[in-house]
Amino acid sequence: MSDDTIPPAPQPPAPPAPQLPPEPQTFSREYVSELRGENKTWRLKAQAAEEAAAKAKADADAATAAAKAAEEKAQADAAAARTAAEQAANDRIIRAELKAAAIKAGMVDLDGLKLADLSAVKLDDTGNVTGADEMLAALKESKPYLFSAPQPHSSNPTPPPPAPKPGDKKLAKDMTPEEFQAARRAIAAGRMP
Repeated sequence: MSDDTIPPAPQPPAPPAPQLPPEPQTFSREYVSELRGENKTWRLKAQAAEEAAAKAKADADAATAAAKAAEEKAQADAAAARTAAEQAANDRIIRAELKAAAIKAGMVDLDGLKLADLSAVKLDDTGNVTGADEMLAALKESKPYLFSAPQPHSSNPTPPPPAPKPGDKKLAKDMTPEEFQAARRAIAAGRMP
């Protein structure tokens, strides 16, 4: 044979040796218990924090609802007070107008208005009292003893004294200053006026 030998074919590189997973690291039982205890502590703290947050939210919702209810109650109370004040003011206006109308109608005693049915007397939108004249007319018809003859409409409610008749003696208080001086002179002279 000849020396011509064929060199052997190069061998493909050998596959790398399989790598085994690293050997798991082991911890001591005490260390694992300590880690689990710490985990439990943090888990309990987180749970407590979540419960506290839920309670705080519920408390805040309850406080908000209570505040809203208190505000609504305050608004309702204010509206009721305003309505009551307006009604009281309207009643005063109606009573004042009724007193003036009763005097004009000739009512003897204004306490007689307590006997009247005031349900028909109202205050209109412009502030005028309506139904007062009709109510007074009905009261005058049903209880005439509360009324007298209407007074004359004047700033002087008493009529002037009647003029003296010729031949009547005139009182000094009814004389003018000139008449009084003349009457004094006549009395001094012995004549009676």
